[in-house]
Amino acid sequence: MTEKREGEVELATDPAGLPADGHVVFIGRIRSPWVSREECPRNMARARERGMPASVEVAPDYRPGLAGLEAASHVAILTWLDRSARNLIVQKPRHAPRPKGVFALRSPARPNPVGLHIARLSGVDLDAGVLTLDAIDVLDGTPVIDIKPYYASTDSVPEATVTKDE
Repeated sequence: MTEKREGEVELATDPAGLPADGHVVFIGRIRSPWVSREECPRNMARARERGMPASVEVAPDYRPGLAGLEAASHVAILTWLDRSARNLIVQKPRHAPRPKGVFALRSPARPNPVGLHIARLSGVDLDAGVLTLDAIDVLDGTPVIDIKPYYASTDSVPEATVTKDE
């Protein structure tokens, strides 16, 4: 994030400068048409509207973990949003009338910049370690930290709501 908006609050210490303690590894990278923040869709609905497929390239050591994934129609992909700010704890989104805490937002700027993406799986190449997706809302080269099958029967919560700001 380049400019600080009215009402935004930064953390006293930037989490990016703290010692690592989770031993998170990157299992692959996203391949998307998006190379700048300005052109990247801000969510999966907007990414799907643009109709630009994407893929996940899984590193060789992790490719055996893809076995059986071809049975899934959709996947949940967890990414490490490596080009996002990590020091904002209260943010003022452009579309919101007032600032909100980072945990009330889906913004990529957060202490641990983990992204969650539910994508339609349109192809699995086990040998090459490539998953073809209907769309993605992150920049090309974004690290992937996990992939899980999406189960509508257990993952979907149709009655879930978030009250809109007025």
